[in-house]
Formats: sequence, structure tokens, C-alpha cells
Amino acid sequence: MVWIIVLGLIIGIVAKFFMPGKDPGGIIITTLLGIGGAVLASWAGSAFGHYQYGEPVGFITAVLGAMVILMIYRWASVSKQLKR
Repeated sequence: MVWIIVLGLIIGIVAKFFMPGKDPGGIIITTLLGIGGAVLASWAGSAFGHYQYGEPVGFITAVLGAMVILMIYRWASVSKQLKR
């Protein structure tokens, strides 16, 4: 469990590095984005036949998944601020 959190943090940091800009989240959000990216990449990879169920995804694929989630998170937080 600790390894998943550490790996999620690293993946989240790399995803934020490739998508510079102001983010409304801190280290906890970064970790959750990284973990979510790995889960998203695993799900998408198995849905398209690139990975088997239970097979770990690659680091690059997990970072790409985290970047997709970060894009959605930024979009949601910006649209939420516009409604105020």
C-alpha cells in the first residue's frame, strides 16, 4: 500500500511537470492524480487489449493517464470558479 502511494506521488509529480501551470491542489491531490492515472491507464489498456487483467501498466502509460485526469481536474476547477 505504501509503495502504491509513493509511486502515485511520483507519477503525479511527473504528470504535473509535463503540464505546467497553476493547479488548485497540493501534494495529496498530486498523489491521488497519480494513483488515478495508473488506474485509468490500466482500465483503458485492458479495454483495448493492450494489457491483461491484473497486469501492471507501464510508467509512461500511467503518467499519460494522470495527465488526462489532471486536464479534467483543471477544467472542472476552472468552470467551478467561473460560476462564482
